[in-house]
Amino acid sequence: MYYIYHIPGKKIGVTRNLYIRVTKQQGYASDEYEVLLTSDDIDYVSKQEIELQKAYGYKVDRQSYKNLINKNKQMKLNSTEQTTTFPVPLNKLKGNLMDNLGMKWDTDHGVFGLDDQTVQWICKNAKVSMFNVNRCYIYNKAYALEFLESKVEEQSDPNVYDLIRDWATEKGIYKTGDARTQYLKLMEEAGELAEAILKNDEPEVIDAIGDMVVVLTNLAKLRGHNIEDCVTSAYSVIKDRQGKMINGTFVKDVGPVVSHVKSGFERPNSATATYSMPLNTL
Repeated sequence: MYYIYHIPGKKIGVTRNLYIRVTKQQGYASDEYEVLLTSDDIDYVSKQEIELQKAYGYKVDRQSYKNLINKNKQMKLNSTEQTTTFPVPLNKLKGNLMDNLGMKWDTDHGVFGLDDQTVQWICKNAKVSMFNVNRCYIYNKAYALEFLESKVEEQSDPNVYDLIRDWATEKGIYKTGDARTQYLKLMEEAGELAEAILKNDEPEVIDAIGDMVVVLTNLAKLRGHNIEDCVTSAYSVIKDRQGKMINGTFVKDVGPVVSHVKSGFERPNSATATYSMPLNTL
């Protein structure tokens, strides 16, 4: 999936991984950018990015996203979720990479590129394909950890919830806010999610879900908890739960229902239940 993102006042761009590209690489939190469009069609996305850059008055990219990713046609790479495969044998890899310096390609972990440093790493870590000795490959995650995430990890690699809490602290939410106002905010965001679902507006669905997670993170913190612990606690309860899907909803098994009957009266299941007397006792 390709995302056209907008950093207000800054730029409009395209990526396949918002967190890596926008948050980790460019330093913008999820509430500091918006998703304008999503699509699986790189041709459509490339055209729309340029049109949106013009419409918003930003500098228009010299090359379309598609042409940037496939800038150098001399080396046709095959990038999957896990690996990037180079169409040359291992002993000829360095020469071909040097001929393609400046080349960039898109992966699920972010945009990779060829420069003196990455070429050296690729040559050191590439492996011969088990299917074709004239091809070799690297693991995308290893590349991303080395070049796209290493600087962040040196600073303790905060997760997205840490970033949210840092932002909320900076904005004074934990100092002057309270859980009740955050709950009202959550209901507001839930309404926006419902509207987005009814309109089948996928960018708004993404935005609303993200906003709800931000609010829940802050609500948990205001109550003295971390959202990670809340999620872990919930999962520990549901992981072994049995049940079945009914009308599109998972319904858990509650076990056999035990009825208690005494002197013609049916015992209620709660203190607020109403006693009822069979008609044949009247």
